[in-house]
Amino acid sequence: MKQLKVDAIKNGTVIDHIQAGKGLIIADFLKTGRGNVMMIGMNLQSKSFGKKDIIKIENKTLTSIEMSSIALISPKATITKIKDFKIEGKKKVELQNEIESLIICPNPKCITNMDEVNSVFYVTQDENNVVRCKYCEKKYSVDEIKIRI
Repeated sequence: MKQLKVDAIKNGTVIDHIQAGKGLIIADFLKTGRGNVMMIGMNLQSKSFGKKDIIKIENKTLTSIEMSSIALISPKATITKIKDFKIEGKKKVELQNEIESLIICPNPKCITNMDEVNSVFYVTQDENNVVRCKYCEKKYSVDEIKIRI
């Protein structure tokens, strides 16, 4: 018997296959508590991943910047658009090769932290998801960076 642990939504977005433990980070980044109903399931069973998190947000469509951020936090996440309780579209998040103004460089001496210079990071397309700052050229794992909220 199939059991639904998180209620269905009429219209909105479902972020599924989030790496277990990363759901709250994504929810904090999205800050949708301003009127949108958000449901978060954590450490749910997954055939593909063992455990996963899931977020359902009513009446919300994600921007490309939000989707890029989710890809940084949980690269195997999927985004499903829901309309009238039906799936209207589904896709995997994708990391861009270059990310501008989204990441705060962890290097306190980086020019992006001293002057009003937008950060630019290059992303490696491998399992480690390492990012490299264009300006200070230091490399960081995704777990070491902070996303500009």
